[in-house]
Amino acid sequence: MSVVGFDLGFQSCYVAVARAGGIETVANEYSDRCTPSFVSFGPRNRSIGAAAKSQVVTNCQNTVQGFKRFHGRAFTDPYIQSVKSNLVYDLAQMPSGSTGIKVMYMEEEKVFSIEQVTGMLLTKLKETAESALKKPVADCVISILATAFDSELGGKGFDDILVNHFCEEFGKKYKLDVRSKPRALVRLYQECEKLKKLMSANSSDLPLNIECFMNDIDVSGKLNRGQFEEMCAGLLAKVEGPLRSVMEQTKLKKEDIYAVEIVGGASRIPSLKERISKFFGKELSTTLNADEAVARGCALQCAILSPAFKVREFSITDVVPYSISLKWNSAAEEGVSDCEVFPKNHAAPFSKVLTFFRKEPFTLEAYYSNSKELPYPNCSLGQFLIKNVVPQASGESAKVKVKVRVNVHGVFSVSNASLVEVLKTAEEEEPMETDQTAKEEEEVCTVCTNSHLSFFKTTTDDAKQEKKNDQPPQAKKPKVKTKTVELPIENNLHWQLSTDVLNMCVENEGKMIMQDKLEKERNDAKNNVEEYVYEMRDKLHGVLEKFVNEADRDTFSLKLEDTENWLYEDGEDQHKQVYVDKLAELKKMGQPIHERYMEAEERPKAFEELGRQIQLYMKIIEAYKEEQYTHLDELEVTRVDKQVNDAMAWMNSKMNQQNSQDLTLEPVVKVGEIQAKTKELYSTCNPVVSKPKPKVEPPKEEKTENGPVNGQEGTESQPCNPDKATSAGTEKGTAENKLPEMDID
Repeated sequence: MSVVGFDLGFQSCYVAVARAGGIETVANEYSDRCTPSFVSFGPRNRSIGAAAKSQVVTNCQNTVQGFKRFHGRAFTDPYIQSVKSNLVYDLAQMPSGSTGIKVMYMEEEKVFSIEQVTGMLLTKLKETAESALKKPVADCVISILATAFDSELGGKGFDDILVNHFCEEFGKKYKLDVRSKPRALVRLYQECEKLKKLMSANSSDLPLNIECFMNDIDVSGKLNRGQFEEMCAGLLAKVEGPLRSVMEQTKLKKEDIYAVEIVGGASRIPSLKERISKFFGKELSTTLNADEAVARGCALQCAILSPAFKVREFSITDVVPYSISLKWNSAAEEGVSDCEVFPKNHAAPFSKVLTFFRKEPFTLEAYYSNSKELPYPNCSLGQFLIKNVVPQASGESAKVKVKVRVNVHGVFSVSNASLVEVLKTAEEEEPMETDQTAKEEEEVCTVCTNSHLSFFKTTTDDAKQEKKNDQPPQAKKPKVKTKTVELPIENNLHWQLSTDVLNMCVENEGKMIMQDKLEKERNDAKNNVEEYVYEMRDKLHGVLEKFVNEADRDTFSLKLEDTENWLYEDGEDQHKQVYVDKLAELKKMGQPIHERYMEAEERPKAFEELGRQIQLYMKIIEAYKEEQYTHLDELEVTRVDKQVNDAMAWMNSKMNQQNSQDLTLEPVVKVGEIQAKTKELYSTCNPVVSKPKPKVEPPKEEKTENGPVNGQEGTESQPCNPDKATSAGTEKGTAENKLPEMDID
């Protein structure tokens, strides 16, 4: 199971994975760990990431960036209308009223939703992760909020200030309307981003120069850090607001903070660091990679959520960022009632059950309670119609239990509803109140400093809460036997894609992925032709010169030149098969030349190996009469001798013929033939000369009788010393050679 974290940034993205006991950031196909948040649309395909950013000047109106902040906003949103004029690409209204991006794709005007463009970027990040992990990526954690808890605080805001400054300066100095030329505006953004980074490290005046900026006019300007900080005073003043808000929400004091770590690209701005340090009253820590920290944190969170990893000694509790309320039409008072179901910073994921008494279907509307906290003008989350509600058999209101939930993704929903049907009653005193219960599985996770990951879960039950909803108090309630019937819920969520639209988007993305793949194959085929033309043109007057005659070289050179011209004219935009056929046509002429060159390169090595084999077998044949080879069969050795002599004659003949052969002609003998001859010689001779020498069994020693000692006649019946005599049968060979000691008076 893959564990992946994506930092989906405003200007750039990072991909981190959990593996080998730790978290690491992975690189894309350009060996760069930063993937620009750019998508470019062309007449045949899309480009995403670094390839798209390279087209930001040449294809500026169809290359989109900075679209992250448009999520969930209507086209009529004041923010959309305010930034629309600063974009080099066009925005358009979608049928649902949301914001879309208008581009030319496949030579047609298309309007893509923000979700679709974001999906394209995520597809690219997914490919990067899969390439690094060598396996599919199905689950991931994606960062979607600004690191600073403020959508207006980021590197792009500082870039905008610089661009506005130089647009005004160039207008006065050179009489140029920069915003009227999208390409010029894009180039200015690129240079301002570079200047911003340089000012973070230098306090002196720094130049900004752009050649042929507009109307063939070169422009120049300069700025220093002090001037830049004055221009950014309003933006820098917003830094303390989110910090103060976080301290208030967490109920922490500044002295409770042990260390302050800053992350994010904009954290490198000196004045910003100074303000944060001054607010907390301590030096800032920069032990993390400011750009990659968010992606690595996402990968860690993914490991915490994954059953495949274990994370110890680290606990994370997600919270609801904005308070969520429900409102509905009250059946009793014929008015509107509301209830805050999830206050701000409530733990998530979490579920609550609300009880209503109704005789007919009813609608719940979810909305954010405090509109002033929201970065969006629309507070509504959506409506949820509880269907198929009918009264009890007695005609009284039926009891309906509705479960509301904020899931692990932070998304609010009315997850299910059920009707409680009364089957049988018996009198019993019981308070008649609407209950609100909560039972949710929380994940308790920790991480240790050894980079080993562990995971465990605990289930916690919140105390049951009670709330009266539309039901007058009663002293008694009959004890009931009931059954529960699930009720259908019709959702009408703002900006959420319906199932049909979502399926269509997935299908369209699949088609575009396939089109990108086909275009890549087409471009690869075209590049192969171009590469072959350049390679062979150089080699014909280089390493291949000796292997082609002058007439063929001139013909082939002319063919290569015609192909090169064709590539930049009629062959600029052809189908893949046309390029494949063109390459095959060129190789028909060039391959024989290249093969003659390769044969000449490899032939000496092949002859050398054959000669080595021949020398080896000749030495063995010469030493045949020596002791180590006397076991070989004479007839077989004779055959080996003949094979070796034949091979030597063949080799000498071919070498002599080849040496007299012109290199521009087909070789007399090819490397494959020489290697086959070597293999044949080995298979014929080696089994004979490598035959092992038979093992010689040592002769068996015969048992001998005891003989006379000291000149005495010994007889079989003559006794011997039983204590000192050694039996020949028990000691085998050693006892048979040892004379027994005799008793002597």
